[in-house]
Amino acid sequence: MYTYPYPRPMVTADMVVLNPDRKAVLLVQRGREPYKGCWALPGGFFDMDDLSTEQTALRELQEETGLSGVEDVQLLTVASAPGRDPRGRTLSVVYTAVAVAGQHVSGGDDAREARWWPLEALPPLAFDHDELVHLALQRLLSPSDTVE
Repeated sequence: MYTYPYPRPMVTADMVVLNPDRKAVLLVQRGREPYKGCWALPGGFFDMDDLSTEQTALRELQEETGLSGVEDVQLLTVASAPGRDPRGRTLSVVYTAVAVAGQHVSGGDDAREARWWPLEALPPLAFDHDELVHLALQRLLSPSDTVE
């Protein structure tokens, strides 16, 4: 077994999922600390059994929202700023996707609730998820689709 004399960050994967008409984003209400009761992107910790961070993101999306039908999953960014998670230094691999029309969502696992939020009326978000949503919107929406 290899050990190293320096700390290592935690790794998470998060999803910015837009509804089919790209006018709403899927959020979950956190059921645990930190930020218990706050809204956040679906996501969670990378497990050693996961094959990839994309698999982590899709697993967490299904566990927390019941949503399994997404299209065009793309790597958005790796968020790594210090202080973005009060539990410790955390790297988050962020993916974007568009949901398949007609799929129902509901809270599960450690999410109290899951629902679509209109892009023009997003609540305050946990962690740095507001920045991640903003970045995703810049990349996903064409200039004619941007929210005023």
